[in-house]
Amino acid sequence: MTDRHSLAPTIRTTSLAPGLQGTTNPELLTAPTPTPVGAPSSAGIEVCWAEHQDQVRQAQRLRYQVFVGEMGARLPNTLAGHDIDLFDDFCEHLLVRDVASGEVIGTYRVLTPAQAKRVGSTYSDTEFDLTRLRTLRERMVELGRSCVHPDHRHGGVIMALWTALGGFMQRNRLDIMVGCASIPMWHNGVVSGDAAASIWHQLKQTHLAPIELQVRPRLPLPVDQMDGSLQVEPPALIKGYLRLGAKILGAPAWDPDFNSADLPMLMRIEDLPSRYRKHFLGA
Repeated sequence: MTDRHSLAPTIRTTSLAPGLQGTTNPELLTAPTPTPVGAPSSAGIEVCWAEHQDQVRQAQRLRYQVFVGEMGARLPNTLAGHDIDLFDDFCEHLLVRDVASGEVIGTYRVLTPAQAKRVGSTYSDTEFDLTRLRTLRERMVELGRSCVHPDHRHGGVIMALWTALGGFMQRNRLDIMVGCASIPMWHNGVVSGDAAASIWHQLKQTHLAPIELQVRPRLPLPVDQMDGSLQVEPPALIKGYLRLGAKILGAPAWDPDFNSADLPMLMRIEDLPSRYRKHFLGA
C-alpha cells in the first residue's frame, strides 16, 4: 500500500523504542535478524530490521517525504521532517536500503500481538471497530506505514519487503495480517471521494470477507452519497494484497489528516496462493 497504514505496517518518541533491541526484547517471540534477509546483492538492495533509533528515524524521514511531500498529509510537528506517532515505539521497523547509497528506500512497520497489548490497541482500532476480530488477536500482526521512495517504485523493493515479512510471520508462528490500505481522495486532479467509492463498490463484489469478520468504520466515507460507478483501478498495493489472497473487511473510513479513504484488509497465511507460497515462505 504508497500506503501509510497498509497491510501491513502514521510518531511521538524520543526514547529507544520497545521492540527495537534485537534479541534482548522479551515481547518479540523471535527477534528479527540484524543481517540482510531479502533480495540478492545483484538487485542493489538489502533488507534488515531496525536495531536502534537512528534507523527508525531514517524510516520516519522517508515516510514524511512520501506522506507529506507527495500526498499532502497533515502530521503533528513532533520532529521536523519526520512522520511520528505513538505506535512507532511499539513496532518493529522493516527497512530496505539502496546498497550503493545506504539510503532507506522502503519501509514497513509491524505491530505484534504482544506489543499491541502493551500500547492498548492497533492503529486499525482507531479507524475501525474490530470487535469481530477479537478471537484472532493472539495470531494477528498489524502491518502499517508502508512506503517506497519515488525513485525505487519497482517490484523488487515490494517483493523484498514481503519476503522478509513472510519469514517474520513464520518464525513467530503468526498467521494473520491486518492493516488499512489507503486510497487517495483525488481523481483526475480533482479532490473527490468518487474514485474511492467506486473501488469499494467493485471490491465488495469480489473480495469482501464473510460477515463474521466484517468491521465498521468509526468515521465512514459517505460512499452512498458519491458516484460509485467510475471505472478506476485500485492502487497497485491493494491489487498486490488481493493477489496474495487478502480480503476487504468492510466499507472505507475517511482519514482527514491524510485526506484518504482507508480500506480495512486482512490476509491469512493459509490463503496465500500456491504460486506465491514458495517465494514468500520457502514452502
